[in-house]
Amino acid sequence: MSTAETSHHSLRDLLVQRYDEFRQRLYSRLGSHQLAEDALQETWLRIERMQEGTRVHHPAAYLFRIAMNVAEEQRRKHARVMTLDEVDDLYQMADELADPAREALGEQEIRIFRRALAELPRRRRAIVTAARIEDTPHAEIAERFGVSLRTVEKELRAGLQHCCERLERDYAPRYGPRQKRPTQS
Repeated sequence: MSTAETSHHSLRDLLVQRYDEFRQRLYSRLGSHQLAEDALQETWLRIERMQEGTRVHHPAAYLFRIAMNVAEEQRRKHARVMTLDEVDDLYQMADELADPAREALGEQEIRIFRRALAELPRRRRAIVTAARIEDTPHAEIAERFGVSLRTVEKELRAGLQHCCERLERDYAPRYGPRQKRPTQS
């Protein structure tokens, strides 16, 4: 199919002709037949809403990319939604964990941590706060303080070691800002 033939009708025809192939490719990428079929259905609808005259150089790749984008949007949408039963389970779990002794211990650890943080030199305290509490990337911290990335890492390590000593915990180094956890589908 040439670029000149990329009306929404020709894209729709290509989707119909190669539907099984697209579904199989999506399934192998997504691991879900239902998600693959839902993505192809939404792809069909998006093609129908396309403006006439849209030029597409690689129609099959274009259709597959639309379907993958749709699937990712659906995953994100479903990852954010919890059922009422799941919310109730979380509340119940929180109630079970919230005994007075555990709360008192947590409050004590927070006080110790705050004291340990206050004992640090001003720049080191600011670097620890930015990196571990605000999740600021190390490069941004280095720029903010006008120091090298290596200096940020040294200051952070020294500050965290100090706080761990005060909390009577072992220091376990972690490199870089906290990674966002991928959503499970």
